[in-house]
Amino acid sequence: MATNGNPNNEGMTEAKLGLNGSPENMNHEEHETAKRAARLGYGPLANARTNDSTRLPAFGGEFQPGLYKGVEKRKFANPAPLGLCAFALTTFVLSLINLGTLNLSAPNVVIAIAFGYGGLVQLLAGMWEMAVGNTFGATALSSYGGFWLSFAIILTPGGFQIVATLEEEGGVQAFHNSFGLYLFGWFIFTTILLICTLKSTVAFSALFFTLDLAFLCLAISFMQMDAEGNVHPQLTIAGGVFGLLAAFLAWYNALAGLADTSNSFFIIPVAHFPWSEKGREKRGLNSDKGHSA
Repeated sequence: MATNGNPNNEGMTEAKLGLNGSPENMNHEEHETAKRAARLGYGPLANARTNDSTRLPAFGGEFQPGLYKGVEKRKFANPAPLGLCAFALTTFVLSLINLGTLNLSAPNVVIAIAFGYGGLVQLLAGMWEMAVGNTFGATALSSYGGFWLSFAIILTPGGFQIVATLEEEGGVQAFHNSFGLYLFGWFIFTTILLICTLKSTVAFSALFFTLDLAFLCLAISFMQMDAEGNVHPQLTIAGGVFGLLAAFLAWYNALAGLADTSNSFFIIPVAHFPWSEKGREKRGLNSDKGHSA
């Protein structure tokens, strides 16, 4: 009996069943499964091997916090290192200023970097993460790109009058409290992302942990001013230290995504948490071999 209007379907079925030369070794159930696949034209997944490693372990260089499917023959480059580098450089400069390096205290120079690199470029990297199907990367990079853009907008001298308006209405304390709440909101957002990295790699999770502490310290420093109305100096320095660590961890993860055997003499080591899928596999605790890489 012909199927799908194709009189040669039965012949095709028998031919396809005999391609591996071992249809006689198939049991009745396997024969029936093969015939059903043939009637459906074998379909896009009919020849897919489900016992192979189809998911890769978490990798900060791809900005992937958990098991993910690799994009075979993708037409787009990996956008994660670009976004990580944009975040790292902007955070690095601001953190040095928070530490009082070279007696600097005003973050004016960061505004240009925040607009051009940390803001625009990181936002574009987040959009490309969306194109390659990385939801976490798209959310994180796009959001932090938006953070740097909003940071620059707030502190642009004379441009948007945000600081001047707040200080006119309630003095410098009004601006400090408002900016502290702004940073505290980013602390909450970073905590959400941190939770999503607890089954990834050590360097990837440490990036969000140190960044989370940086936001928390800086938020409190703006809301806990000293007697002269200045931000809390010790908390500002602590925020600078954690921000500096976050910057170097972002660069580390970016290098892990950039360096391979085609352009580097060494590969960046990636340490997985012992409770992650990769860590459990190394300890022989993962019985589902098909779900690890």
